[in-house]
Formats: sequence, C-alpha cells, structure tokens
Amino acid sequence: MKKIAIIVATLLVLAGCSLFAEQSEEAKVAAGGAIPEVEAAINEAEAAIKKADSVGGEWRDSSSKLLKDAKAAAAKGDSKTALKLAKEAKFQGEMGYQQAKEQGKAGPWLF
Repeated sequence: MKKIAIIVATLLVLAGCSLFAEQSEEAKVAAGGAIPEVEAAINEAEAAIKKADSVGGEWRDSSSKLLKDAKAAAAKGDSKTALKLAKEAKFQGEMGYQQAKEQGKAGPWLF
C-alpha cells in the first residue's frame, strides 16, 4: 500500500511540474512579454519594411495593416497568429524592395 501511495504522489508531483512549465510561458505572454520567436519575426519584418521603404518599395499592407496586427496579436498572447502575420509582413517587405530595385527605372516601352 505504501508503494502505491509513493507512486501516486510521484506522478502527481511530476504532473504538477509539467503544468507549471506551461503556465510560465503563458504567464510571460500575459504579462506583456512576447515569445522570443515572435519578437524576432516582428523585428525582422520591421527591418525588411524599412529597407523596402528606403527605395520607395513599401507595399500598402506591410506596415499599415500586417505589422500592426502582428503586434496586436502578440500583445494578446496569440503567438501563432502574430508569427504568421509577421512572416507575411517580412515577405512583403522583401518583395517590395526587390520590386523597387528591379522596376525602379521602368518606363513606357512603346513610345
């Protein structure tokens, strides 16, 4: 009987430890801190958008919508949505820069 009680107590302690580890990550997000991966993605998106803007290639939704929504989702603790939006904003920043560099001197070709 003592062995069973010890085994049950050990299992409860281990289960409690695993719950505590999950809560610590959630508590960090709830306290206003974002997950490092999300913060890094948002910083990369901001850098890509600034680079695109430096050559006049910032796309319409990059910073005005996607980046703001990513920051709002991170603040709410929705890291999955924040990461998705930050990656899309980074993509738009990179493609805007590439487009501006490639097509910056484009003009009419018929006349």
